[in-house]
Amino acid sequence: MLRPLKTIKLSKKGYAFIALGVVVAVLSCVWSIKSQNPAFFFAPVLVLVSFAFLVALFREPMVGLIATIAYCFLLGIPAREIGGVSYGMGIELLLLLTLLSVWYHAPRYNFSGLRSELMALMLIWFIISVLEVMNPSGASVRGWLQEIRGAALYPLLITGLGTILLTKKKYVTVFVGLIVTLSVIAALNGVKQKQIGPSRGEQAFLDNGGAVTHILGGQLRVFSFYQDAGQFGASMAVFVIIALVLAVGIKQFRKRLYYFLCVPLFGYAMLISGTRGSFFALVAAAAFALLLTKNFKALLIGSILLGGFVGFLKFTTIGNANYGIYRLRTAVDPQDASLNLRFFNQQRLAQYLQSRPLGGGLGVIGAFGHEYNQGQFLATIEPDSYWVKVWAMYGIVGFTLWFCIIMYLLGKCCGIIWKARDPDLKVKLIALGAGIAGVFLCSYGNEVINNMPSSIMVNLSFAIIFNSPRMSDEKTTLH
Repeated sequence: MLRPLKTIKLSKKGYAFIALGVVVAVLSCVWSIKSQNPAFFFAPVLVLVSFAFLVALFREPMVGLIATIAYCFLLGIPAREIGGVSYGMGIELLLLLTLLSVWYHAPRYNFSGLRSELMALMLIWFIISVLEVMNPSGASVRGWLQEIRGAALYPLLITGLGTILLTKKKYVTVFVGLIVTLSVIAALNGVKQKQIGPSRGEQAFLDNGGAVTHILGGQLRVFSFYQDAGQFGASMAVFVIIALVLAVGIKQFRKRLYYFLCVPLFGYAMLISGTRGSFFALVAAAAFALLLTKNFKALLIGSILLGGFVGFLKFTTIGNANYGIYRLRTAVDPQDASLNLRFFNQQRLAQYLQSRPLGGGLGVIGAFGHEYNQGQFLATIEPDSYWVKVWAMYGIVGFTLWFCIIMYLLGKCCGIIWKARDPDLKVKLIALGAGIAGVFLCSYGNEVINNMPSSIMVNLSFAIIFNSPRMSDEKTTLH
């Protein structure tokens, strides 16, 4: 049995590496025992895994993009279960490494896509966001630095990488399958959170202030490993429609079955999040998907079903015993106290911003407002909406520009998808376009489009749709 080992020949360097590995392993064990910290025991493994990842990334930049997508979806796991550092910086690190890998392999890529309207608009918004550091309202530079990451830097970098790398139909298939599967993992963790209970890290999040917004009336608003229940619920609502579109449009039976099974899972996860904004995400994504089909019969039937769903929530009390349905129903209740509080806050903002057409500056409202701009009036008001947050930070001028940019991009996506000739690709584009619309509209009720994983999903979806007319006509074997 051991005879084949005799044929293995190692050079002197090989023996040196083995000896070095043994020495490092022994030292790690000793250090771990003496310090009573098991983390030191795994340090060599982490170093080796990191080294292997870097080798793979600089051989193939797509490895970096896939790792970034997965990291953005799973970010909450190390952040809550391990803690100790700012894991959000890992996004910048992965994006930077992937960009370096693209630069290293520059002759392989066609950079003409970077001259698209999509990239021009992303760059314009980034420049405006940079100039906001000089906003006369005097917001903190540290708050600006934190806010610009999600507001403008990530969209620019992610869209740029997507434009360069996601240029083939097989990559679209990989992307769609990856984000759906990662969402399945998130949904299953959410179900576990509801039925079994939170993990140690999740419970610590609740104990350290998260319970204020995530335990209402004794009911847990499930958040899985996302930033909060608002992000989780909106994401699950959007993926209900994405999975449904894929299940209806894709031809392979196994894939259709997989996506059909995802639909009720995502629907249940949406309900247990207790997020009202998920209602708008669901309706907007469904309506946009129907619009993109350009099928009058489907549009008519879908509109009737959507109208019936809204009527069921607004004019009946059926299902109120279920907390998830009850919370969803409050989205169409104009008498809801929480909804009216949001309207009251918006009235206060309107009065304050009347004389400030450029807003109060980035990082002046919301979490970064509390941390870095405690003396500012805007820091005392909860935005409860990314639309409202953009309005407060950039003023009516900036908000109007941002809104027009997104609406223009959505309109452009419609034109591109309607002209798509490949039926397999078109189904995926419809699913992604519907996801963008759902995230955008539900951001009126929550901060969704500026946070992970919705941000990376939306910006890569934009890149894919704008790339689709230039995609090669190779046969797609994965569906």
